[in-house]
Amino acid sequence: MTLSIAHLTRRFGQTEVLRGIDLEIGKGELVALLGPSGSGKTTLLKIIAGLDWPDAGTLAVDGADWLKKKAQDRRIGFVFQHYALFPHMTVRDNIAFGLSVLPKAERPAPRQIAAKVEELLHFLQIPQLAERFPAELSGGQRQRVALGRAMAIAPQMLLLDEPFGALDAQVRRDLRRWLRGVLEQARTTTIFVTHDQEEAFELADRVVVMGAGRIEQIGRPEEIHNHPATPFVARFLGMTVEVPVALRAGRAEAAGFDMQALPRVAMADGAAQLFLRPADITPVPDPKGRFRVAEVTSTGALLRIALEDTQGTLTPEVEIARRLAPPLVPGAPVILRPEAGRLFPAAGASQPAAPEIKILKEYSR
Repeated sequence: MTLSIAHLTRRFGQTEVLRGIDLEIGKGELVALLGPSGSGKTTLLKIIAGLDWPDAGTLAVDGADWLKKKAQDRRIGFVFQHYALFPHMTVRDNIAFGLSVLPKAERPAPRQIAAKVEELLHFLQIPQLAERFPAELSGGQRQRVALGRAMAIAPQMLLLDEPFGALDAQVRRDLRRWLRGVLEQARTTTIFVTHDQEEAFELADRVVVMGAGRIEQIGRPEEIHNHPATPFVARFLGMTVEVPVALRAGRAEAAGFDMQALPRVAMADGAAQLFLRPADITPVPDPKGRFRVAEVTSTGALLRIALEDTQGTLTPEVEIARRLAPPLVPGAPVILRPEAGRLFPAAGASQPAAPEIKILKEYSR
């Protein structure tokens, strides 16, 4: 099945929550809707599920207009952040529920339902929990049961809304590795909402980054991480150090920075903005350095180095592995060497950001 969304908009009063969404998702894809709170990702998921309707636009699956279908007719499995299990039912009965309430003409025989539930209990690695009630389960176990209930009806599509948000960090990491394996075996088209980029990048085939009701970028996780398409995406993905630079012959220049590690870009000469992650900046001791070490703190494996700017315009922070860090004490002068970054035109300029000019390097040999 192919999901096609075009020009989708949704307003609540005067607030435009979705502003012209265009998106296609293919059969068997695992797609993450990633963005901060208020970006519109949960509203989009609810419209796909049939729990909300747009003010304009189209939503089709294999060419069929899904906006004409009620939620119960879309054959969708929905897993919520807070599980929504029936507390008075055992795990077995919770998983069987969706099958047992199908219209009589579509409902399997009781023996078939029991066999399907048994199959899912083993598939999800929870057969030992079959007779327990939700109150007797851990958060991770409840989420597995919720997934089993959603998968029992053999949904055309599986929708997950912040599925790990209520779990602690270690359980989240373990459960998402498990979930990736489950979904790869099931080959069910899956869309999940998250604000956690690590979660999106680990699970998804493609990531859809949303901001203020718009899609900012769509791509494979490594594309999104390495080549954010807009300043919004760069900031959201942790490029929190912003440096005004001058571009000359495709290279960035700024006082106090050694930019030699950055590749050339296809942008015109002039003012630009360089976006950097703190972990992609190496401080290099230099008696003439523009920056001074203000504070060094440790997170264990990492050192966080706060810097003061002698020119008074920047206050960058650097993260560096303890074993790689040069000896730095408060007051030590340094220059900064970016190892990776993303360039965008300065505010007010019209030219788009461009990829690295790899061809120039090839011809220069």
